[in-house]
Amino acid sequence: MRSLTQSVLRWPRPEQVLQEVQVWAAAQRRARPSLQRVGVFGSYGRGTASVGSDLDLLLIDERAVGPQHQRLRHWPLERLPLSCDALVLTPAELQELLAGGDRMARELRSDLRWLD
Repeated sequence: MRSLTQSVLRWPRPEQVLQEVQVWAAAQRRARPSLQRVGVFGSYGRGTASVGSDLDLLLIDERAVGPQHQRLRHWPLERLPLSCDALVLTPAELQELLAGGDRMARELRSDLRWLD
């Protein structure tokens, strides 16, 4: 009789993910003093994250320039515990975004949770 091998995948608990993101953010602040704030939004910001949730991350970098795809190259997102959708904004860009009425602005106003 042959035994089947099974793979068991474990998804990290939301508290564990947020703790690891805080450690990551602290390391990034030490490496790049222009990083002012780090926040999560979406399911982690709302407190509804569960198995399969990705991480939605907001980085406020006072020296961010260029399009998003270039801004993201400066951050080691692969060191985070989950796949991540990140947005890098300057403080002025964040204020402008939050003042708007689009879906992203509404989501950030309701779900954004700062980690500092």
